Amino acid sequence: MDNNNLKKNNDYFKQRNIDSLKKIRKIQEELPLFCNEYFIGIEHKTSVLTRLNYAYDLRIFFYYLINFQPAFSDVDGPQSFTIEHLRRVTTTHLEMYTDFLSYYEYNGKIYTNENKGKARKLSSVRAMFRYFYNKEYLPSDVSAKISMPKIRDKEIIKLESDEVEDILNVAENGSSSLTKHQEAYHEMTHLRDTALLTLFLGTGIRISECVGLNVNDIDFNINGFTITRKGGARVILYFSDEVASALKAYLKEREANKSVPKDEQALFLSIQNKRLSVRAIQNIVQKYSRIVTPLKKISPHKLRSTYGTSLYRETGDIYVVAEVLGHRDVNTTKKHYAAMSDDIRRAAAKKVVLRKD
Repeated sequence: MDNNNLKKNNDYFKQRNIDSLKKIRKIQEELPLFCNEYFIGIEHKTSVLTRLNYAYDLRIFFYYLINFQPAFSDVDGPQSFTIEHLRRVTTTHLEMYTDFLSYYEYNGKIYTNENKGKARKLSSVRAMFRYFYNKEYLPSDVSAKISMPKIRDKEIIKLESDEVEDILNVAENGSSSLTKHQEAYHEMTHLRDTALLTLFLGTGIRISECVGLNVNDIDFNINGFTITRKGGARVILYFSDEVASALKAYLKEREANKSVPKDEQALFLSIQNKRLSVRAIQNIVQKYSRIVTPLKKISPHKLRSTYGTSLYRETGDIYVVAEVLGHRDVNTTKKHYAAMSDDIRRAAAKKVVLRKD
């Protein structure tokens, strides 16, 4: 199936994977030739997006070695960098690379990284070293000897219950702080934006999952919709009558809009009747959250955290939260919501009655 047919059929995730594969192949032109073998070798156990991130990170790694380490001054360019050169890499090189990541310039742009960004980029490098060590191309895995930057647990930023109500009210009814131009735009988009925010807050959906939703993914008979999780798995999420009501109001307006192409199946559309992008959805969330809670930096992921927090408080079951949010490892969920555990335990203790009056 060619690109035009994919776009016509609104297969967002297949098209995204094809675009990512094209980017990987382009970046490989700036990587050592042995990296081609690496990307083929890990294809069966990694997603396309993961490999794309690896490609970006490895490009910076080899750029650093070739341009800033005298040990590799004999290398003319990345495609002249061989496995023999890779064997020269020491723990000191990797430690210096970690420091380099704090601030560097690449292709005329300045980049900075805190410990979280450094850890991700080092993970990409370690994955490559581990692969070639396991293939016996390297006598040892020097990257395994490097300590990863410490990442501090961040406090969960979320909306409180009154803020949830306020942001939905602003999306639905507007605000006195809007200019006349903004009011006119809001009139055209308020049903879409209300449905969008309600969906985030009522299901904990990821932004990539939301972008990829099509109209025919929704089934009001069961109040559920099918999403594509990370890795490509298709699962059903369920929603409340409140979410259903917001979606139905938007879909009624969408169906009445004669300018929407008949073959356009994307659920959430822009004013130009095209599928909303990740950036567009981020902007919508930020627009309303700035009105309601200007001191909090609310993103679609923070709306997901808001839902996860509410679900944990209501159920007290971390496994249910992990399942609904699509966390592969429940420890990930525990890490994010551990601060609430004490409140849950206290509430549970009060429910145990030993003697009835």
